[in-house]
Amino acid sequence: MTYDVLAIGCGPFNLGLAALGSTVDDLQVAVLDSRPEFTWHRGLMFDDAMLQVSFLADLVSLVEPAHPLSFLSYLRDNDRLYQFYVREKFHPTRREYEAYLRWCAAQLDSLHFGHHVTAVEWDGSVFVLTVEHAGTVSVFSARHLVLGVGTEPAVPAALAELPPERFLHSSDYLFRRDELLRAGRVTVVGSGQSGAECVLDLLRAERPAVSWLTRTAAFTPLDYSKLVLEMTTPSYVDYFHALDESVRDKLVKDQWRHYKGISSETLEDIHDVLYQRELDPSLAPPVELRVGVAVESAVARADGVELVLRHADSGRSFEHVTDVVVAATGYRNRSLPFLSAVEGLVRRDAAGRWVINRDHSVASDALAGRLFVANADLHSHGVAAPDLGIGAVRNATILNSVAGREIYRLPKSTAFTSFAIPG
Repeated sequence: MTYDVLAIGCGPFNLGLAALGSTVDDLQVAVLDSRPEFTWHRGLMFDDAMLQVSFLADLVSLVEPAHPLSFLSYLRDNDRLYQFYVREKFHPTRREYEAYLRWCAAQLDSLHFGHHVTAVEWDGSVFVLTVEHAGTVSVFSARHLVLGVGTEPAVPAALAELPPERFLHSSDYLFRRDELLRAGRVTVVGSGQSGAECVLDLLRAERPAVSWLTRTAAFTPLDYSKLVLEMTTPSYVDYFHALDESVRDKLVKDQWRHYKGISSETLEDIHDVLYQRELDPSLAPPVELRVGVAVESAVARADGVELVLRHADSGRSFEHVTDVVVAATGYRNRSLPFLSAVEGLVRRDAAGRWVINRDHSVASDALAGRLFVANADLHSHGVAAPDLGIGAVRNATILNSVAGREIYRLPKSTAFTSFAIPG
């Protein structure tokens, strides 16, 4: 059969696409993912780690709150609605949010795990996908595609040559936690939320000695003040998308605090642990926090790792010795080798990135079908792109665009702030 929409990759955004599509009878939607089952950030699934957005940022609620796959429906189905009500916290834990996502996945027969897409071609009328599954090769076809393959760990060149026994990315933290606790000295590089949570966990364990290094001038909190959060709304996306490319690039560079900072609660927890340790410092291994330093090079020695750090304010370099390095250095968009046959059919901007239309489709003069992206549009749609709160609206926009009608009513007013000039 030929699907109306095939989505490649099953993270929260494409899972949300399947959820919204599940109640549209005349639209055939399917999602392919190479993994055997749905999982979400298992390497950083600390028991008390909180989601940084409200439960309303689920797969469906911000466009269809009465949808059967809403977070509240999940709570009701698991007989936990009153407990959540009495808890009086709008932010669920990440563990509970993953449980909600897995609950949704279990109810959707449009999801196909263990399906690895190896090639995509455009035959003039539909996209043709070559897919490996259980040792066999199948062909899928679709009028439209949605790319949601997610990101992969980003490792700076200065750390890339360290051997695995001396190095890990924060995405693997919990998988190697026992190993880290046996080390004498652990250095965490990077000061986003992931880095802060790794540091907090090591401090609470009271072993090993911990160093926390960041290039930024401070361990900076996320800016989650109310009116600033309006920059993650569809109203700001409309404004941002209409700006010139050079202006958008400058804004994204300056707006990193909206999605790369640390929650204030995590910073407070770290400070509390440090304060308590000072009451009897002889009982705890040493802690070192350094800001404004960048890793210039790293060399593995027989007894550990030697880092060369450059201090931004003074311009001077110094050595730092540790046993293991945890790189909390973020993520980057995955490469898409399976899309090589289509790459030449899409338009690119001055920086070589895909030109992405307001409806999240990639601009093309050669494709009659549309190629949509999920969370690969930071440069075109602004800081809302990675935010879970925009997922339902993005997916509703895609489904409306594919259907050529308003399947889901999109919000018209989403911010008190006016971003553009009058008129």
